[in-house]
Amino acid sequence: MINANLVYCRISEAEAIAWDNCHKIYLLMDTEQVELMRGYGYDPIITNEEMNPDDMMALVQEWYEDSCSLRFIQAVSTNDTDPNLGFESLVSQFEDQEEEVSV
Repeated sequence: MINANLVYCRISEAEAIAWDNCHKIYLLMDTEQVELMRGYGYDPIITNEEMNPDDMMALVQEWYEDSCSLRFIQAVSTNDTDPNLGFESLVSQFEDQEEEVSV
């Protein structure tokens, strides 16, 4: 089950949101991550100066609906010691798919 309240909470603290136009949706929690995603060529990147949290949430929901089945949403913060520790999974891949029941 998707926790929309958790996603909204992180969006309200995020510097920006980004989407790869396929399945990767990131909430960028600091300016270093915004610049990294720009360097990686992510487009669109929407900053909190361009859009308020309510509109960002609506856009993330739209991106999620338009994404392929591998979709996920992660909040990412800079962690200089171990960059992998900067990722927080908010919606995991396949989280919203119904469980298959075998008989």
